[in-house]
Amino acid sequence: EVRLVESGGGLVQAGGSLRLSCAASGFTVDDYVIGWFRQAPGKERVGIACVSRSDNKTYYVDSVKGRFTISRDNANNTVFLQMNSLKPEDTGVYYCNAIGPGKSETSVNVYWGQGTQVTVSS
Repeated sequence: EVRLVESGGGLVQAGGSLRLSCAASGFTVDDYVIGWFRQAPGKERVGIACVSRSDNKTYYVDSVKGRFTISRDNANNTVFLQMNSLKPEDTGVYYCNAIGPGKSETSVNVYWGQGTQVTVSS
């Protein structure tokens, strides 16, 4: 069974830190591009960070760059998002996403977790 399960969310004061985890099963995360998305209250889901298959190259949107770090622990088939210097505008539901090869050269797999709530108080 293919699963992505996020954990580590919670309530934190502005300036604090959280580390989110995304545990994968049924596929190998180092074969996939992994992204973190978030959806703030009343807003659309947006991508904020991703890590490539090749050399673990990372990318961040400007609003989180320098504060958030995405990483992959291939041995444990888990992806992390370290979030520091949190701001109230970081509040939302955070999702991990994986995209990579399917069973043939013309198929693509896309997987989503169910999300974890992050609330940052002012």
